[in-house]
Amino acid sequence: MNLLKTSILNGVAVLIKTATMFILNKILAVYVGPAGYAAIGQFQNFIQMVTTFAGSAINTAVIKYTAEYYEDEKQQRTIWKTAGSIVLFFSLLFSFIILIFQKQLSVYIFHTAIYQSVFAWFAIFLTFFTFNALFLAILNGKKEVLKLVIANIFGSIFSLTITSVLAIKYSLYGALVALSIYQSLAFFVTLLLCYKSEWFKFSYLFGKVDKEIARKFIAFVLMALVSAICVPLSQMVIRSYLTNEYGVTYAGYWEAMIRLSAAYLMLVTTTLGVYYLPRLSELSKLEAIKSEIYLGYKFIFPLAIAGGVVVYLLRDWIITILFTKTFLPMRDLFLWQMIGDSLKIGSWILAYLMLSKAMTRLFITTEILFALTSIILTYICTQFFGFEGVSIAHLVNYGVYWIIMSYFVFNVLKKGVIHE
Repeated sequence: MNLLKTSILNGVAVLIKTATMFILNKILAVYVGPAGYAAIGQFQNFIQMVTTFAGSAINTAVIKYTAEYYEDEKQQRTIWKTAGSIVLFFSLLFSFIILIFQKQLSVYIFHTAIYQSVFAWFAIFLTFFTFNALFLAILNGKKEVLKLVIANIFGSIFSLTITSVLAIKYSLYGALVALSIYQSLAFFVTLLLCYKSEWFKFSYLFGKVDKEIARKFIAFVLMALVSAICVPLSQMVIRSYLTNEYGVTYAGYWEAMIRLSAAYLMLVTTTLGVYYLPRLSELSKLEAIKSEIYLGYKFIFPLAIAGGVVVYLLRDWIITILFTKTFLPMRDLFLWQMIGDSLKIGSWILAYLMLSKAMTRLFITTEILFALTSIILTYICTQFFGFEGVSIAHLVNYGVYWIIMSYFVFNVLKKGVIHE
């Protein structure tokens, strides 16, 4: 399936998901407010880190090797069996740990013990959460884009329904519970879609771990774990800094801004994951790889710029319609955030080559370095420019990241050295 067809199919799912996110943003803005946004952001970062450690770290490897061994079904089954066994073990392990330390986690993340039952909900549903992600990775690697789109659509519907009902009825507590369970419920739809495929059997998911496959997973696990630690942790540090410097309400404005960015960039970022990762994984000739990168800059990058321009021009309308008038102070963040988002997509087109070709050392180094610089630049820029400095830091960080990516990745391509 080519980039255009993938983008069109994926665009249907993204359109629905974007619509649900906008509706949810409005509901959350009304029922939890800016301060509630900050708490939701902290919990989402926690979920991201835990699910990665609980098994999702291998999903990139599952996509890569499922795509790479597209003609070898026996090898694909070995990959899935190894991945499924690893995911089952670690998801159960982390569920047990979270249940034991639910009170301490609530105090650490929310500075109160009243949300400890939220962690119990998350622990109970964690295994479904991680296996849903694994099944989606297998569908992605098999290039079954239509089923992947259907699964994502149902995930969006569950997200809207469950979060809306719980947030309206139980405010912030309900929204946090919804975050804990809705992706887990989507597991049953994804399972049904996989179950109806000729290549699927439960026996292909569990069994003896293949040591050679496990060793191949290691590079991807390291990259995923570093990313899962660095990105959410840097966001949590920035959010805490903004809370201490400007108050929890302003931290909520920033959270609303990055959620809006994620929503309007969704078509671009999901296309990168659905099309680019498996496509680059299966390519070995340098000219073909360069051609795909050029294609990304020809179609995907302009789309990101166009989205940013539209969002910036409609910023006042967007804040009023998608949030509430109490969120108007976030208006100051839009210009710098939109430019920074465009630079981010430009750099990610190259970053996906690192993932697909397991350039482990380069990926880990840049992830750690630019997570640190995002924190440092936020502190420096806010000292000079006030609250809008947080988005100026975002722009500068991704501008430098793109330059570094261009230098190192193209240097690797010129040398003809691609690590598999």
